[in-house]
Amino acid sequence: MFIYLSKKIAIPNQIKLHSLSWNPEQGWIACGGANGLLKVLKLDSTGGSSGDAATKPRGVAAPSNLSMNQTLEGHQGGVMCVTWNANYRKLTTSDQNGLIIVWTLHKGMWSEEMINNRNKSVVRDMKWTADGQKICIIYEDGAVIVGSVEGTRLWGNDLDAALRFVEWSPDSRNILFVTRSNEIHMYDHHGNKIKALPLYALEQKSEKKGFDSDDDDDDEDEEEDTTIIGIHWYDGTEGHLDLDAPTLAVAFKNGKVQIGRGEEDPNATLIDTRMTLSQCKWNAKGNVLALAGSQKAKTRDGEEREISMIKFYTPLGEHVRSLKVPGSNGISALSWEGSGLRIALAVDAFIYFANIRPDYMWGCFGHTLVYAHNKPDRVDVCVTFWNMNSEERRTKHIKGVKFIRAAGENALVVIGQGKEANMPPPVGDEENVDVGPKPSQHILMLCNAIGSPVDTKYIDIKPIFVEMTETHVVVSDYRSVYVWQYRTNAMKMSGDGNDNRKNSAAVALLRRNTGRERMFDIEDVSSSPAQPVDEFKIKKGRSKDGICAITASKKNLIISRESGTIHRYTLPHIGLENKFSVKCWPSHIRLNCDSTALSIIDNQGILNILDLDNQNDGSDGNKATFGKLKKFERKDAWDLQWASDNPNLFAVMEKTRMYVFRNLQPEEPVLSSGYFSKFADLQIQAIMLDEIMATPDSPDKDMVLDFETKSLRDAGDLISNVGLAEATAYIEEHSHPRLWKLLGEAALEALDFAVAEKAFVNIGDYPGIQYVKRLSGLGEKMKQRAEVAAYFQRFDEAEAILREIDRKDLANDLRIRLGDWFRVVTLVQTGGGDDKMLLEAWNNIGEYYADRFKWSKAATYFSQAKNLTKTIDCYYRMDDFEGMEKSAAMISDGNPALMDVGKMFENVGLHRQAVECYQRAGDVKAAIDACVMLNYWEDAVKLAEAHGFSQIEGLLAKYAGHLLSKGDKLQAVELYRKADKATEAARLLAGIAEDVGKRQVDPLRAKKLHVLAALEVERYRKKALDLSNMTTTKGKSVAATTAATLDTLMTADAESRAGGAGGKGSKVMDNAWRGAEAYHYYLLAHRQLYKGDVDAAMKTAIRCAEFEDVLDRREIYSLIALTSYHSGHLNICSRAFIKLETLPDLDKKTEEGIQNLALKIFINQPPRNPSHLPHCYISCLETGTPYSACTITGRAVLDARTVTCKVCGHMMLEHELSRESRRSCPLCHGRIEMVQYSIVEEGDEGE
Repeated sequence: MFIYLSKKIAIPNQIKLHSLSWNPEQGWIACGGANGLLKVLKLDSTGGSSGDAATKPRGVAAPSNLSMNQTLEGHQGGVMCVTWNANYRKLTTSDQNGLIIVWTLHKGMWSEEMINNRNKSVVRDMKWTADGQKICIIYEDGAVIVGSVEGTRLWGNDLDAALRFVEWSPDSRNILFVTRSNEIHMYDHHGNKIKALPLYALEQKSEKKGFDSDDDDDDEDEEEDTTIIGIHWYDGTEGHLDLDAPTLAVAFKNGKVQIGRGEEDPNATLIDTRMTLSQCKWNAKGNVLALAGSQKAKTRDGEEREISMIKFYTPLGEHVRSLKVPGSNGISALSWEGSGLRIALAVDAFIYFANIRPDYMWGCFGHTLVYAHNKPDRVDVCVTFWNMNSEERRTKHIKGVKFIRAAGENALVVIGQGKEANMPPPVGDEENVDVGPKPSQHILMLCNAIGSPVDTKYIDIKPIFVEMTETHVVVSDYRSVYVWQYRTNAMKMSGDGNDNRKNSAAVALLRRNTGRERMFDIEDVSSSPAQPVDEFKIKKGRSKDGICAITASKKNLIISRESGTIHRYTLPHIGLENKFSVKCWPSHIRLNCDSTALSIIDNQGILNILDLDNQNDGSDGNKATFGKLKKFERKDAWDLQWASDNPNLFAVMEKTRMYVFRNLQPEEPVLSSGYFSKFADLQIQAIMLDEIMATPDSPDKDMVLDFETKSLRDAGDLISNVGLAEATAYIEEHSHPRLWKLLGEAALEALDFAVAEKAFVNIGDYPGIQYVKRLSGLGEKMKQRAEVAAYFQRFDEAEAILREIDRKDLANDLRIRLGDWFRVVTLVQTGGGDDKMLLEAWNNIGEYYADRFKWSKAATYFSQAKNLTKTIDCYYRMDDFEGMEKSAAMISDGNPALMDVGKMFENVGLHRQAVECYQRAGDVKAAIDACVMLNYWEDAVKLAEAHGFSQIEGLLAKYAGHLLSKGDKLQAVELYRKADKATEAARLLAGIAEDVGKRQVDPLRAKKLHVLAALEVERYRKKALDLSNMTTTKGKSVAATTAATLDTLMTADAESRAGGAGGKGSKVMDNAWRGAEAYHYYLLAHRQLYKGDVDAAMKTAIRCAEFEDVLDRREIYSLIALTSYHSGHLNICSRAFIKLETLPDLDKKTEEGIQNLALKIFINQPPRNPSHLPHCYISCLETGTPYSACTITGRAVLDARTVTCKVCGHMMLEHELSRESRRSCPLCHGRIEMVQYSIVEEGDEGE
């Protein structure tokens, strides 16, 4: 931070000022003084109306004049207090007689709105709340009045104490009152007392913060005045840089200051300014505290006198800058501008304005600007990465940001202690990945141009000074120094040629055993002080001669100490190379591009240049060497930038003037308030950080300024206004690659190829030399002018010249070289080419749109260019498959492109189109593979049979085996069905049904599977019969037709028996419906039993006795026994018990249970049936003899009209079918066709 006096306004008639307030929003300045003086002033910038953005003064550098100077009449006594209500644009003032006036702006002039005079006491202080809704007025006699912005009195109170100051809390809930007895009492916003605040600065000795060398002789025994001279509580409206930062400042006349984190903070920051204080004010952002007062100083004659001074501190009590102010009567009032860039001081009858250059957190590398700012609604810090070329902006939110630096290709963000930071997992070496930051550690985060972390390190020292180069990061506190040689893209690459030996050496050095992180103590003066981080022991306590500034270059590290001693270390070895001494306190140091000179700006803003290569031994015999200071000194310097390509060229900011020095000789200054970011090619880049920080979410390119040096401006003027010969002479005298390049370009414009060649030779631009030779060989000046225009990218001008000389072909070639195919189409259509070139242009335009994913337009131009492959590709990306198919039809057969098109169709599941493309391309195997991949096995088999590909059977079997091994049996069934392998599908379904039946969990599922297996068998048989019918062709004899039919049927029978008889589901081919029939009757019997129709359930259960090979025997006869018992057919029940008792696999316990149950049933009841049963039931129960049964009721079909299902061949009683209004078979669910016939069972005898 740097501060300097910039302006002074004198008050007429030498009237002394008592009060001062600067409106933070609108910029009005109110000042009150003796004899009722009250003025409202306003300073407005008067920057020049002409000139470009770089030369026009902006910000604090722009001249300012008074745009308002109004004297307000109304007060008779001295105006002691003035305060603004910025939200409502009101000014409140009071004088020594107790008169209070509220002023408002009307038609550009301030006028009275309200007047109040209590006529009892003097107003000592007035404060508005942060939102401007309430005002608190305190009187010397202890009276307190709180009013609203409308002038309504809200409440009043009389305190039993004389009052001095009042302060609202940031949330406007509490009020602090300072009494004349130096006590601070807190009240709520209704006037109820809460407590008294502790004053730690008076209870214990405060620790001295900052640096002040003029007060070592203070008499500590002198009685101190502990009067409170000011209290200020930052309201937080502009956000907080750190949530833990103190905000409540209480200043005492003896120079002590207490800064707490709220009303009661036992860890409050305590400061001893060694001044007699009179004023205390935070800036608008709450990050700088201004403390004004006076200090004793000795003159050259040895006399002591009081000097006015203002000191600036951080919330943590660190002293950042001091400013001496003219006047011997002290500073009676001070006020900050709303932006925090200026401060106004009332001294006697003058208002002094001081400009402040803040230390922003920012960095610039490449085309990226990195800066940090706060938002009131966020608790973290917004770190923005802004590309100054593309204006793309990326913002990261990070807690506890302390520093930002940038160099090379990376930015460094230094984050507070681990407990403050919200860090992602560490990025970097593997050995560091599993550890996070300890609570006491700080974090170094290396980021790329878009803000993504590329590496992270944790350090144990508190970062006070941070420096970054293209290869190193240097961090130090006041004693210990940490050096990190971070990875860059260049270091990761190693070459094989001689040109890359240096890079290879750097990589080897980077991977040395000692590691890339080292530390050393500034007190260690050995030649190699650095140690690995793990071995270095940090010494506690601050050095008596601590570090005050650091800087680094590619090969040197410079560390300056408070005594003026400067250490020079080598990089990357970190060896102490030399020591120098200067008689100042360096606060800002920079190395030039070749590390031969060091710029030093001390804490008073004085700039000196130290020649590091010119050194002399000390005359006192001291081993330390002293560098030679050059005969050069500048005052009020606050920023400096060395040129990256000239060790004798640098730019420096002095107040609001920017000077460029060449060999220590200044050029004409330029008004500017920018911060230097780069100095190369005789051009300085400055960033208007004040403007960026005012609107951090919308930076603009106008906030980045480029300044040309005098030599560059003069060379340009000579070229433009005098001539090339004079410009050449000037540039030879002030040789620089940028000047020679400027001359070469001007010579090309003038077609002076000799001068152009000389310029390109001086800068080593060999392609430029060849270009000049080619130009000179063209001969025609018009062609040369066209080429020069194209060289400077004035392509329309070049084309116009070529068309003027009727060389449309050359104009076409120019546009083709540029890739401007749209213009090529226009030129060809106007007669500048042939159809072949037009097709090429359309094709390239299609490529242009395809590169931008505009597929519709690309397809249109590819179609015009007759590029069918690209057209189809565009349709494919648009999912326009109809367009793909139409375009594919236009491709000739045998074209290899059909294979790619077929693959596209295959990728989206369109197998028909894919097969067609593959077949047209002549690759039948690819067509078969497509069918297989898309699961169209039937088509695959047909293609294989049609073209003699026997491998399809093996592939089908292999895939089916794979599905079966995974347990996907139903998928295997579907595979066989699609491949038209009905027998395999039937066997597999039957096998699955058998497995389900054995589990006895879901008989309905078993029935469904058996039905599906039977349907597959029926489908196969129907196909076989269809094939046999197809063999009857015209012209064949009956014998031949019969033989063909028999051959077909025998082949089908052989296929049906393939696979052996012992496998699962092998019986399905012999009797397809047997399994389905068994489970149908089994389920039907259960349904009838549950419905209570036990007689029908018994007859249906008897039908199940035929299917002992399908159903479990114990289940069959248990069901028969149960249903017959409940229906009263004990004879049938007895027969069922006999079957159960004779089952071969019964254990003894079960057998005994069955016998006991039988005894209980038949001991008192004879085994008789209540009615006669047809003989077919008894035969089926005893021997398993089948009989025809109705599939609807399960009863035997004797002599009744029946209907036969055409699908499964089973019968249903017609009257049952009509009664239930069924239209489908209950067994196979096939549609019923009415075919009636009667069946009469023989042997109809009962038991």
